Amino acid sequence: MILSDIAHHLDFHNFSETELLKKDCTGAYSSDIMSDVLGYAKENQLWITIQHSNIAIAIASSKKLSAILLTNGIVPTTETINISNREKIPILGTNLSTFDTAGKLYNLFTTI
Repeated sequence: MILSDIAHHLDFHNFSETELLKKDCTGAYSSDIMSDVLGYAKENQLWITIQHSNIAIAIASSKKLSAILLTNGIVPTTETINISNREKIPILGTNLSTFDTAGKLYNLFTTI
């Protein structure tokens, strides 16, 4: 599924350049522990997290994740957004909890 479709269907906010949402997304991985993401997240997955640092962008880039989805209304800094654009890792956001977000994504992916 394309990131822009996911963002549209689930009303996620896009913090990054719109062009970056043309990426394919094959599923999602949820964790706030960066070493967990490094060990288990798969390429082209959407990372559901509250981690919004520059290190999170580096991890997402190294794992070739499709995007980072910040939950609980967290807003990244301008610096982090600029780095995400440069690294071509879009950042999305929602006010939903991580649990609710994961459930909505699961439902979306299983009804396609």
